[in-house]
Amino acid sequence: MHGTTARNGRLTAALAVTAVLALGVTACSGTSKDSASKQAGPAATGKADPNKATKKGLTVAFLPKQVNNPYFTTSDTGGKKAVEQLGSTYKEVGTSSGTDTSGQVSYVNTLTQQQVDAIAVSAQDPGALCTALKQAMKNGVSVVTYDSDTQADCRQVFVSQASAEDLGRTQVQLLAKQIGGKGEIAILSAAQTATNQNTWIDFMKDELKKPEYKDIKLVKTAYGDDDAQKSFQQTQGLLQEHPNLKGIISPTTVGIKAAAQYLSGSKYKGKVKLTGLGTPNDMRAYVKDGTVEGFELWDPAKLGALAAHTAVALESGQITGAEGETFKAGDLGSFTIGKEGVVSLGKPTVFDKANIDQFKF
Repeated sequence: MHGTTARNGRLTAALAVTAVLALGVTACSGTSKDSASKQAGPAATGKADPNKATKKGLTVAFLPKQVNNPYFTTSDTGGKKAVEQLGSTYKEVGTSSGTDTSGQVSYVNTLTQQQVDAIAVSAQDPGALCTALKQAMKNGVSVVTYDSDTQADCRQVFVSQASAEDLGRTQVQLLAKQIGGKGEIAILSAAQTATNQNTWIDFMKDELKKPEYKDIKLVKTAYGDDDAQKSFQQTQGLLQEHPNLKGIISPTTVGIKAAAQYLSGSKYKGKVKLTGLGTPNDMRAYVKDGTVEGFELWDPAKLGALAAHTAVALESGQITGAEGETFKAGDLGSFTIGKEGVVSLGKPTVFDKANIDQFKF
């Protein structure tokens, strides 16, 4: 997902749940380094050496959009595992509200004062954290955004869930397989103005122009505004308007769940295929009862792990965040930094009966 699409926030906002009050943040350890000895971050030198040794003994702090949200608990657990495997120390801080931007700012300032080596942050707002993050980088802290980006000059690298193109094209590929490559299909989107949704839909339409989809016809794009009741009604409307509909793509977690809820209690269950972007916790029951064969999203644990590897590679001087630089991220493989310092995790993960119980978010 491109930075602008991630910032649009509708999809990730849909993943948020009511969080219990965050546990108190652990106090700054007494062994913080003398500020004079803290070297300026690798970006300051402008030279990357992929063969440099990976530094150990670093402190890498994760600042998710919201603590105690199952999505971020999964991603940050992946980050913790990777940080510890790399021989460094992991810590997580954050607000219990997904919209407390001033809280995020104060956490960045505290982490800078504590002289952590790197910060991985999922930004609640593209601009609100900029002053604090620029100050952190000035003080030699490596800054990575993951899941939700800031403006490009406020961090060194953005670790993106998946490219917009991959998300758009793979949803069409998934549905085409489920409907046997022919029939009428519809799209159930979020808001008509949602940048991320519209970008994905453009790639879906482009994918559908390929000769292998000549027998598939996109008959309508409906908008449920990321509202469960409206999305439910829009699904009902699509099926009344197009009685020969064979499949629906809903690239929004709220939409796909509402559409599945409607289909599961209707005569169309199992006959009209549904795919799109959803979370395993939302969709588990509908996969198990046969309403949905398979849907997709990225694996947040891998996203967190890639954010950790990126932060350590920056702090080790193996990368600076410049386009074209490459680095290794353990079991995840090698990655190349794209335009504006964006690294994409890769193609989304497909969830179905065979694997859905392995994921808890």
